[in-house]
Order: sequence, then structure tokens, then C-alpha cells
Amino acid sequence: MKQQLYRLKDELGLLGLVALVVFAGAGVFFTLALQPLKDKHRVLEARASMASPAPAVQSTEKLAAVYQYLSKPESTTDWLAKLYAIGRATGVELQSASYKSAAATGGKLERYEIVVPLSGSYTQMRDFLKRSLAEIPVLSLDQITLKRESRREGTVHAELRLTLHRVKS
Repeated sequence: MKQQLYRLKDELGLLGLVALVVFAGAGVFFTLALQPLKDKHRVLEARASMASPAPAVQSTEKLAAVYQYLSKPESTTDWLAKLYAIGRATGVELQSASYKSAAATGGKLERYEIVVPLSGSYTQMRDFLKRSLAEIPVLSLDQITLKRESRREGTVHAELRLTLHRVKS
């Protein structure tokens, strides 16, 4: 047996032996790594095909659910009054807010972009945001900018960019 291995080594040379080792390694890699992944892929594909038979119907239903969720009887001024009341209740100092209707996209939704400068402690602002987003379900926070004059000062100045989402009537 040893003699045959030496003869094989002599006939193939170093490059031939390296090629045999690489070929054997590729076979082991295929068997131990790729084949289990292929089997797992087949199982997942079968599970996915059974789980979502009609994706177009589900998309339409989801879109209808979003429109239903955003359809609220309150007007924009009602939501702004509620936002102001939440600010007073949480102790933040609301300064003059500005809002404008966002550019029409031709869809069923209207967006009102609101810029609110306010000041208070960090805890008060966090409470204000938490209550606002919980009590006004059609409100989203787009951006917040925080600024403190000095480290020792407890008051934080902020500018919030919020959006009210409404379904066109």
C-alpha cells in the first residue's frame, strides 16, 4: 500500500496531489455544508408557498386597514388643540407652532407637517412625546432637535417636526 502511494505521488507530482486534496475538500464541503442548506431551503420554500397563497388580496386588505385606522372624525384643529393641551398637562412650554399641508401626492392621504418649538426638562419632553403619540393616533414624529445652553441648566430647548396623517374626505 505504501509503495502504491509513493508511486502515485511520483506519477501525479506535487500539483496533482494538491488538486486531489482540493477535490476531496470540495466534496466534503458539499456534503456537510451545502446539502443541508439546500434541504433547509426546500423546506422554507414549501412553507412560504403554503403561508401566502394570495399576496395581492392581503395587500389590499392591509391598505384598507390603514385607511380605516387613519379615518378619524376629528379635524386638524381638534388634533392641534389636543397637542397643546398635552403640552400644558406635561409642563412643557409650547411656543408658536406652525403647520402646513404637505404637497398633495394624488393619493387618499393628507399630511399636515407641524413644527413645534418647545422647552422644558428632558423628562417633561419625553412625557409630552409619549402622551402625544399615544393619544393622537394619526401623529408621527419625523425629527427632533434638542439643545441645552449649558450643562448646568435643566431646561432643554427642542424643535419637533411632527406629521398628522388624515384620509381625505
